Amino acid sequence: MSTSESSSLEPNSPGTPAGISDAGPVRGIFSAASARFLSRRHVLGGSMAIGVGALLTACSSTAATPLPALTGPPQPGGTLRVGLVGGGAADTLDAHIPVSTTDIARVVSLYEALLYRDENFDLKPLLALSATPSADAKTWTVKLRQGVLFHDGRTMTSRDVAATFARIVDPENPKSGAASLTVLDEVAVLEDYLLEFRLNTPTATFDDSLGQYALGIVPADYDPQNPVGTGPFKYKSFTAGRRSLFTRNNKYWRDAEPYLDELRILNFSDDNALINALLATQVDAIGQVPLALLEVLKTDPRVNILNSETGMWLPFTMRVDRAPFDDVRVRQAFRLVVDREQMVEQVLSGHGTVGNDMYALYDPGYAENLPQRVQNIERAKELLAEAGYPDGLDVELVTAPIQSGAVEAAQVFAQQALAAGINVNIRRVDTTTFFGDDYLQWDFAQDFWYTRNFLPQANNGSLPNSPYNETHWQNPRFQQLVEQAKSTINPTERNALITEAQTIEYNEGGYIIWGHPNQADAYQRYVGGLVSNSTGLPLSGLEFRRVWLGGQS
Repeated sequence: MSTSESSSLEPNSPGTPAGISDAGPVRGIFSAASARFLSRRHVLGGSMAIGVGALLTACSSTAATPLPALTGPPQPGGTLRVGLVGGGAADTLDAHIPVSTTDIARVVSLYEALLYRDENFDLKPLLALSATPSADAKTWTVKLRQGVLFHDGRTMTSRDVAATFARIVDPENPKSGAASLTVLDEVAVLEDYLLEFRLNTPTATFDDSLGQYALGIVPADYDPQNPVGTGPFKYKSFTAGRRSLFTRNNKYWRDAEPYLDELRILNFSDDNALINALLATQVDAIGQVPLALLEVLKTDPRVNILNSETGMWLPFTMRVDRAPFDDVRVRQAFRLVVDREQMVEQVLSGHGTVGNDMYALYDPGYAENLPQRVQNIERAKELLAEAGYPDGLDVELVTAPIQSGAVEAAQVFAQQALAAGINVNIRRVDTTTFFGDDYLQWDFAQDFWYTRNFLPQANNGSLPNSPYNETHWQNPRFQQLVEQAKSTINPTERNALITEAQTIEYNEGGYIIWGHPNQADAYQRYVGGLVSNSTGLPLSGLEFRRVWLGGQS
């Protein structure tokens, strides 16, 4: 995968505010806040235990090298059957409240935001041709792409964009993207294809908000029961928790795309059923394969694997306002008991990168100067003794199959912590319970986040007013640095502020970030157009507009 940096947009010239142009990729911030909607209890991670032996019986008995992915030119036609674990009765077609992976797949297929993240984590124009901030970063001017039609044939204009954002931030019924739009005061329509986003606070990275997949532009009279968007596929039928069927948008603004005639998104209850469906060719592609099963799938020559490095993270969360984690020495000790390389090897089967207790791995302000934290049992014991626990301590760790590897990580951590005299009592609950009424209240637990840069991540999880401040972290200097960075236009100055803020959280915060899992997907050899993707979303970021089918013999 690309390791290119991604931050707020670089200035076009010295002293010139940053902006985006349709001429090529630009750098920006990816936000997955919409995937962490307040009804997060409905999120279904794919971490079901699977018997490897059962899968082996469906595979070739000898290892084989999968055939290479198809190369162009793409062939038009056909139906792509996509399998994903998760979803249920709460599944939705609403453009602005996706929660589960199946929700996100529908949203990306039906709707489009003003900007989007490509597979290299670059921010690119989508329905907007450009988004340019004023000198004080309080007004962002957006120029729209002309000639874009909604699925019902009507032309998209600035008035639809304004109505879309009014729906999202409606105080009576705010949608999932509203958390990142608190700085938005007004969307002013200037012309049919020109509008201004007027902010109450200077925000140099507001382009992040405009690039969220949960901010899809819809017509002013939008009805989620009869969904109309501008995306590559049109709605045909939908059964919550089971399947969705979409057809090709023949009036799509991209010349040749999509290549498929139909797209079917199928829900599966667990990974076992999902993988067996692929091996039986009942589906053409599956997302979020458990990393421990990649070697098994590689034994079938009919199957190709996408194994993408990402900035995803699967942290342990320590509440800094409750004992024993209200003592920074205890938090530091817990970080020092982790053998990160062993964690990556055992939990992710080696398919991931070692973490250093910091998120926003691809942010250009990422504090690369900080030393890699490694296991140090003796120092952990010293810190615990200084904090008043010379004989160690007992803690409860709440875990659930919220994401592939979560439960396994809890088990490995418990084993590693014993060496420092920490007795970890694992309390496993189901996903619904984990994201239920006690979510964000656990003293010691876990969570998962997709790839994003520092400022949107801090806004969503590391400030006192963050919607998901799971560690209850609040540090005045940290807050000051974050707020200052948000309004700093100069990227060099902003990155320095981010580095300083990260250093504070690295030393004093409540996260244990031990690694960054790869995103693994699998597909039949006759499927073309899927590429590695660093955002953490499966199957090329769920962009099926680029997928095509070759011969299925």
